[in-house]
This record gives sequence, C-alpha cells and structure tokens, in this order.
Amino acid sequence: MQKLFIKLFFTLMVLLVPSSYAASSAHDAPVPPSVEKKYEPRPLTEMIGGFLRSTGLYAIMNTDPNLKDSHGEEITTFNQSAGRIVMIIVAILLFYLAIAKGFEPLLLIPIGFGGLLANIPMAGIAGPDGFIGVLYSAGLETGLFPILIFMGVGAMTDFGPLLSNPKTALLGGAAQFGIFVTLIGALALSQYTNIFDFSLKDASAIGIIGGADGPTAIFIATRLAPDLLGAIAVAAYSYMALVPIIQPPIMRALTTVEERKIKMEQLRHVSKREKIVFPITVLILAIIVLPDSTPLIGALMFGNFLKESGVVERLSDTLQNALINIITIFLGLSVGSKLAAEKFLVAETMGILVLGLIAFSIGTAAGVLMAKLMNKFSTHKVNPLIGSAGVSAVPMAARVSNKEGMKSDSSNMLLMHAMGPNVAGVIGSAVAAGVLLSMFS
Repeated sequence: MQKLFIKLFFTLMVLLVPSSYAASSAHDAPVPPSVEKKYEPRPLTEMIGGFLRSTGLYAIMNTDPNLKDSHGEEITTFNQSAGRIVMIIVAILLFYLAIAKGFEPLLLIPIGFGGLLANIPMAGIAGPDGFIGVLYSAGLETGLFPILIFMGVGAMTDFGPLLSNPKTALLGGAAQFGIFVTLIGALALSQYTNIFDFSLKDASAIGIIGGADGPTAIFIATRLAPDLLGAIAVAAYSYMALVPIIQPPIMRALTTVEERKIKMEQLRHVSKREKIVFPITVLILAIIVLPDSTPLIGALMFGNFLKESGVVERLSDTLQNALINIITIFLGLSVGSKLAAEKFLVAETMGILVLGLIAFSIGTAAGVLMAKLMNKFSTHKVNPLIGSAGVSAVPMAARVSNKEGMKSDSSNMLLMHAMGPNVAGVIGSAVAAGVLLSMFS
C-alpha cells in the first residue's frame, strides 16, 4: 500500500512540476530590450530647475497666458497671481470671523478652508477631477445637499413658537419681500448697464439670496441658473454667516428705543398633537397650492415629523447630528471651491454679491417695518426687533433679535418670540422658491 502511494505521489509531481516551472519561467523572463524603459540621467541643475517649476510659488509668480479654466475660458494673469493671494487672505479672514468672532463657525470654517484649497495653484483640487470638485458636482449641481440639509433643519426645528403666536408668520412672509425687489433690480442692471447680462431666470435665482437661506438658494439656482450656482451659493452662505454684522444697524435705524423695549406676552403651551399635525398640514397645502415647493418643504416637514412623532428617536437623532454635520462639511467645502480667484474675482460674481446684500438688507428691513405696521392695528404689541428674524437664517437671526433687545432692556428676552418668524421664514423662502420655479422654469 505504501509503495502504491509513493508511485502516485511521484507521478503527480512529474505531471505538475514542469507546467508550474514553465509558468514561473515565463513570468520571470526578462523584458525585451525594446520594451524596457531606460533611465536617462539628467544634470543636477536641470533636476533642481524642474522641481522649482513644480512649486506653487513659481506658478503664482510666473503666469501662463494660455491657461484656461474648466469651462475653456482664459484665466487672467491677475487671477493667476495676485488674485489667488487676495482670495487666500479672504479665506483667512473667514477663519478669523469664525474663530475670534464666533460668526457661524460651522459654515465659515469649511467654506474658508474650501477657498484656501481652491486657490492652491496646479493642484486642481477644485477642478472637475479634484475631490472638492467631485463633491460640488455630486451635491450642489444635483441639488442633493440642500434637500438633505432641509431634512436636518426640520428635525432640529420647533414650530411651537410659530403655532403659539401665528401672526408672526406675517413677519416671515414680509421678510421675503427682498427677494422680489432684488429680482427687479437685477433685471434693471442688465437693462441699463453693459456690465451684466442677467436673464429673468438668473434674476430670480439671485433674488432668492434675500431669504438668507443657503439650501433654498442652491436648490433654485440648480434649476434656473446653473451657470451662476457657485456665485449664488457663496453669496447666500456668506450673508447667512454675517447676520450679526449686517442686521443690527438696520434694526436700530428703523426702531426707537421705546419700541426696542416692548415686552411681549408669554407664549401659550402648544400640545404634542398640534406639533404632529402641523408638518402634515403644511405639506398637504404645499401639494395642493404650490407643488414646485414640495421638494424643499417636503424634506423640511419630513425631518420635523420624525422629531415630533416621538417614536423614531434614532432617525431623528441621525438627522439632527450625524447626517447634517456630514452634509455641512461637504457643502461648506463645495461652496468654498467657488472662492477660486478665476471664478470669484469676476464682474458677474461681484454683481451677485452686491445684489445679494441688497436683497438681504431689504428683507431685514421689511420684517421690521411689518412688525411696526402690525402694532398699529393690534392691542398686543409686537417688538419690531423680532421682524428681522423673518429671514430664514435659523437660529442666528433670532439670536441677533434677542441680543439687540437685551441691549435696550436686559430683562427683555425675545429669543422664543423671534423663533416664530424665524421658522416661518424658512417656510416662506421655500414657498417663494416654488413661486419662482412655477413662473419661470
């Protein structure tokens, strides 16, 4: 038996070894000289010169007159050199505002860092094949990030202050006035100047910046003015973050000290049933009256319904924390990618920034003036400062209203009262976007 086993073993070795040897020999066979890549030594000075030409400093100091961006347009020598330095300084300024001043660091730090990366010469980080460029294409151009952000915002929003004092919804509606005024202004600039050429769709997308709602601005720009998406996104998120700088002077200019001291009545308790029914009711109304607004309103109300139902804490917690944090990082970097000098330092972008500031300022003023008008016809006075919170920069605008109120009277707490128009502004901006889409898309 042992002899038979030994014979079988050697027979298998004879059959298998030659084939494996041949395979390994073929694998290890030397590459023909014609295929081999030969190393050609270069002088040390040439190697050092090649290294220096690959540095970012060389790229900034030595511009290429034939360099073009991803759209095939020539990049000016200014944008290749001094422009990049200017935008790097802008990115550092955003870091300062976020870290030292505390202005919306969750937005400004990712946007600023995205701008810093976008202005690194030769790296192509913000280009179509760069990782920020890929994020921009996947999340902003498709409109996916705004929808996901709205889900998270809905899960974090308490509509109780709005339900307890429904008339504050008028303040949220009035603050959208800036959207339509700026739309007309953008068209007027195109009509009477040779610098800008904004179409009706472009003007509509620019005007939505006045709602101070970044996701809504991005959503409508992807559908009406995709070519202006980058500039609109930068303007919308910049003004959202700069609410503490822009709003207070307008609020103080339009109100008296006595008006700023007005104390509002205690809010009534809102039942859980009311809070559960509210998102479903709003969504049904949107479907019936303005279907174009339902992507944003639907996402917002879905997130809020998960929160108020009280039976899906894990899902609600994911929307409020993990998901919205991840999307905020990606969205901030994507928006920051449009701070590249060749894309930002152009007349069109500068015009959009100016128009966006006008829209935001008018929206703030309209909310304050609406509150003053309501006081003419109501026995229960409304502090006009909460009208500025009608822009949908949640919750920063409400905090600014509260801060300004406490400057006049340290015992006057307006935060919860200001949250009413603040959350109404979120719905209002989505409705305004739906109106523009239904009219001009």
